[in-house]
Amino acid sequence: MEEKKVYLGQLLVEREIITRKELSMALKKQKKINLSLGEILIKEGFATEEDILFSLSQQLNIPFLKLRAKDIDSKLMKKVPIKLITHYDFIPLREEKGVLTIAVNDPLDICALDEIRLLLKRDIKAVIATRKDIANAIKKYYGVGAETVERMISEASQNVEVVTAFEKQEEIGDDTGDPSVIKFVNQIFLQALQEKVTDIHLEPYEDEFKVRYRVDGVLYKIDVPAAIKQFQAAIISRIKVMADLNIAEKRLPQDGRMMIKMKGKKFDLRISILPTLFGESVDVRILSPENIFLGLENLGLSGQDLQKIDTVIRASHGIILVTGPTGSGKTTTLYACLEKIKREERKIITVEDPIEYQIKGITQLQVHSKIGLTFATALRSMLRHDPDIMLVGEIRDLETAEIAVRSALTGHLIFSTLHTNDACGAITRLSDMGIEPYLISSPIRCVIAQRLVRKICPNCKERVHLSEKELKRMEESSIAATERRDFYKGKGCEQCHFTGYKGRTAIYEIFILNDEIKEMVAKEVPTSLIKEKAISQGMKTLQDSGWEKVEDGVTTAEEVMRVT
Repeated sequence: MEEKKVYLGQLLVEREIITRKELSMALKKQKKINLSLGEILIKEGFATEEDILFSLSQQLNIPFLKLRAKDIDSKLMKKVPIKLITHYDFIPLREEKGVLTIAVNDPLDICALDEIRLLLKRDIKAVIATRKDIANAIKKYYGVGAETVERMISEASQNVEVVTAFEKQEEIGDDTGDPSVIKFVNQIFLQALQEKVTDIHLEPYEDEFKVRYRVDGVLYKIDVPAAIKQFQAAIISRIKVMADLNIAEKRLPQDGRMMIKMKGKKFDLRISILPTLFGESVDVRILSPENIFLGLENLGLSGQDLQKIDTVIRASHGIILVTGPTGSGKTTTLYACLEKIKREERKIITVEDPIEYQIKGITQLQVHSKIGLTFATALRSMLRHDPDIMLVGEIRDLETAEIAVRSALTGHLIFSTLHTNDACGAITRLSDMGIEPYLISSPIRCVIAQRLVRKICPNCKERVHLSEKELKRMEESSIAATERRDFYKGKGCEQCHFTGYKGRTAIYEIFILNDEIKEMVAKEVPTSLIKEKAISQGMKTLQDSGWEKVEDGVTTAEEVMRVT
């Protein structure tokens, strides 16, 4: 047996994966601890798992396989119990002439192979695959947390009291003590953090409990075992306990938050519960400091746009508005602006709903409408603290808008958001609230409309040639007219979940209210004419900004058309 281990080491030396000195160190360490040579080499960082398995494949004459969807017969997966697969850590691939081919990580574990052969009552042939590939295949075909759900079902079937306890505890609100439920919820969160998900949706329906992740603004269904439906109430109660919510209340919406850690990083989770026809629906928003604390220079602004914003945010007074739908990155832009102009000699106060992140050196207030602390009342109180700069999370009503306008007219710089389709629409929105046109034109310095577009995956990015039909469709969408035919798209790979996109960047429409524009606003000139004038003076529309990113190979025309 020892000779085989040395032979594996010699193969690795011959392939120049490790040096003779590293092999000698590993062999000496092997005498002290009960690990295989391969495990020691991986642990010490001398070789990767793939290096070891490839050499082991040559040594034992067993094929090494990088698992792909085409290698696995999905129909066969249904015939092999998940309990058996997770216990022995293998994946069935195909069956030919009564021989079942399986992928294992340790082909030297003869006992395990014999037991699999005995339990499945058929001949087996092993190929070698990495632990990660096997784990990903189990997750894909059996669902996230399949092993945990299997154990929960097993326990429930063996012990009637467990099921009774769930039902009883649903009523009294104390049904989260089951370690299997805790583990399943942790697996859902862990998977989401690893895939850089922004939202987790747990949605109850009549015959299923659906889990969906939002990645780069698009929702994807996550495979979970169908049997998870019977543990729906326990899972939701576990999340409620984590977020310090009332687990006995199932009739009213609830909101909460919690902080979790993964690999030393902190993540702020916002929990929203909605009562629906078939149970409570849960939305978990994941806020990562990496996503919010971006510098103004890293938001995707062009050089000209960056200069415009840098100039207006350094004004001594006025209102700067950021517009766009929910989830378009407005808060990130506002925080980047505050971070840029933050100084020790300036007093900055924010009122938000909710406070997305704590910013050092800035006083932040949380809206509590139930006790009367609204944006308007908070704004009045903030003024007594003599601030230089104020951030109002959103201008929702006439009262808040009037106080913001008065504050700007008395020498304060105000940042806020509005929900409008484009930058010029902010004029119409404020007018609809009841603000007089002359009061709109005077304090507002700039309105920034923005959207988030997905970036082409750098791993599978390729040049494509657009057809006449595609070019015509772009022109009909008024995105741009061009004679170019060569653009970039993502082919689709594992890194981007075969979408062709990975990560997001922003596109902007920056509407500067100069004297001429202010005069038009005060005279109540239609918004469409104001927009035309702004464009003639150099304002880029959202589609123009998007098209620049298409030409630069950052995103695709389809993605720009989708968001604009």
